[in-house]
Order: sequence, then C-alpha cells, then structure tokens
Amino acid sequence: MSFQVEAQAAFVLHTRPYRDTSVLVDLFTLEQGKISAVVKGARSPRSKFRSVLQPFTPLQISWRGRHELKTLTQAEPVATPVFLGGRSLLCGLYVNELLERLLQPHDSHPRLYVYYQYVLNELLADTDIELALRVFERHLLQQLGYDFDFNHCQSGQYYRYSAESGFHPVAGASAVDVFSCEQLQGIAAEDYSSKLVRQAAKRLMRLAIEAQLGTKPLRSRELFKKYSVG
Repeated sequence: MSFQVEAQAAFVLHTRPYRDTSVLVDLFTLEQGKISAVVKGARSPRSKFRSVLQPFTPLQISWRGRHELKTLTQAEPVATPVFLGGRSLLCGLYVNELLERLLQPHDSHPRLYVYYQYVLNELLADTDIELALRVFERHLLQQLGYDFDFNHCQSGQYYRYSAESGFHPVAGASAVDVFSCEQLQGIAAEDYSSKLVRQAAKRLMRLAIEAQLGTKPLRSRELFKKYSVG
C-alpha cells in the first residue's frame, strides 16, 4: 500500500473512542474495501471530523500509513446523508456490522459497494426492507467466495442445509435448516413474491451468515430483540 491515499469514496461502518480525544473508525471504501484508521482529535469540540464521521453518509476520504491501522487525514461529505430511523436504522446497523465483521482489510469489493448503496436507498424508501436485505446478504456471501448450489434441486423434495457441505435430501420438513425445492428455486431466482420463499430465504441467509461469523453474536441483532423489531 502507498503511504498516502487520496480521494477515496467511503462510508463509515463503525467508530469507537481511542485514547483521550481520538477515535478508531472502520470504513468501507470503493477501491480498497474495508480499512481501519485512527482519527486524531476527532472527539475535540473543534475537530473538523466531529460531525462528519457518521454512518450512512457518502464520504470522500484520504489517509496515510503503511501498516494495517491508517491515519485519516481528510473526510468530506460528497452527498446528502441517508437519514434512517426506526426499523430501517436497525437494519442499516445490521448491514454495517456484517461488513465490519466479515470483510478482510484491503480486500476490494467494488460490486458489493454498489449493493451497499442499493440497500441503503431501499432502507430509506422503506417499501420492501426484507427484499433488500435478502438481496444484499446473498451478494455479500458471493463476494466472500460463498454461494449456494441449487442445481440439483428436484421438485417435491426437501433438503437439509449445511454450511460445510450444502444441501442434502431429507424426508421431513419440520426443521429450521430444511427447505423445499420450490423454496430453493425461488431463492435462486431472487423471486420473493411468495411469503414462504421470503421466510425460507431469511432462514437460509441467517444459517449461512452465522457460519461465517462464528460464535460471537451480532450487536445489531441484540438491538432488534431489545426493540422487538426482528
């Protein structure tokens, strides 16, 4: 990595206090994926960063540093922030946490960056949040190198899903990890017109994502439970 990187499109994923007046920030950038940076003096009342480093605000940023933790030198809004509230806000925090937890530093995902903008716009519109989340979750998994093999699905058959080995035929349908062929075909086509397909997609994406996350629970999911939104 070069010592100085200029004018990168980015969104804030997460910030946390660092030392007396600074913060650490995780950002999702268009060209270089996720980066982590220290922002010196960001909590000072006179800091130029104080009101800028907010989630869901399209930014142009610059940083310096050769090591994994960079030093942010510039951050400016380049468009109106996406103001989310209620359920949409919690869903936005969930999306941000997935990116923060699952992306590797400096692993570029420009296509995923476009889908991130898509899901923020859909959350702002608040017309079909479930659809937007399922589309984003699947494309996130694909960008991580993981996808579902729906090719061997046979009509009328049920399948148990394993994150390690995929789908396996089973006799019954009364388990959280079991799906009908028709549900899997709907998910494969991203056709969520059926309520049953939507419910199945939510179960399937959760199983696949949890396998990627490991044992540490999502903070945003706890917020969903606290506010009875999930």
